[in-house]
Amino acid sequence: MVNLKLGRKAFEYFYALLIIFLLWYMISQIVNINLIPSPILVLENLSKTFKSKIMIHVEYSLFRILMGIALSLIVGAPTGIVMGYFRKVDKLLSPIVYLIYPIPKIALLPVVMLIFGLGEMSKIFMIAVIVVFQVIVSLRDAVKGIPENMYYSIYSLGGSLFQLLREVIIPASLINILTSIRVALGTAISVLFFTETFGTEYGIGYFIMDSWMRVNYLDMYSGIIVLSLMGIVLFSIIDFLEFIFYRW
Repeated sequence: MVNLKLGRKAFEYFYALLIIFLLWYMISQIVNINLIPSPILVLENLSKTFKSKIMIHVEYSLFRILMGIALSLIVGAPTGIVMGYFRKVDKLLSPIVYLIYPIPKIALLPVVMLIFGLGEMSKIFMIAVIVVFQVIVSLRDAVKGIPENMYYSIYSLGGSLFQLLREVIIPASLINILTSIRVALGTAISVLFFTETFGTEYGIGYFIMDSWMRVNYLDMYSGIIVLSLMGIVLFSIIDFLEFIFYRW
C-alpha cells in the first residue's frame, strides 16, 4: 500500500515536470533567444555543475529552511497548544497574534537585519516568523476543536497533563502542524530566496541572482530548477509524514 501510494505520487510529479519541460522547450524553440535556453541545455549544464558549483548552495539553503521550521515549531507548538487549552491565555494572546499575523513578513526584513545582522540568524529568523504564526493559529484551533469529553475520560482515569498531551492533544493536532507547515512552506522558500541576496555568498537564491548578474542564463535556470526540486522534496517529506501518522 505504501509503495503504491509513493509510486502514484512520484508519477504525478513526473507527469507535471514533463508537461512543464515540454512547454518550456516549445517556447524556447519559438522565441529562439539566449534569455530562454532550451531545457535540454539547462539539464546538461545542471548535470555538469551541480556537484561542483550548486550543491554547496543547496546545503546552505536547506539548512536555513530546516532550522527556521524547527525554531517555529519550538516556539509555535507550545504556544498554540496553551492558547487552545487555556481560554484565559487565548484571550490574552489572540489580539497580539491577530495584530501581527496579517503583516507581510518581508516588510520586517530591514528590522530583522538590524537586530541580527546579515548572517545566518536573520535568514533563519525570517523563515521562522513566517511559519510560526501558521503553527500557532492551526494548533490553537485544533486543540479548541477537541471534544471536552475526551479530556474528562483522561481526568477520570487519573491522567496527568503530560499524559493528556501525549494521548489526546498531540495526536489530534499533529495533522494541523503538518498542514500549517505545508501552507507556509511556499512563502518561506520565497522569502529565503529574497534574504539570500543580502550579505551572503552561499544559498540558492544568491546563486540564481549572481548567475543573472553575470548573464549566465544556463546557471540561472539550473538554479531555478534546483530551487523547485527543493520545494518538491520538502512537500514530499511532509506528505510522507502525514501518510505515516495518519494512514486512515
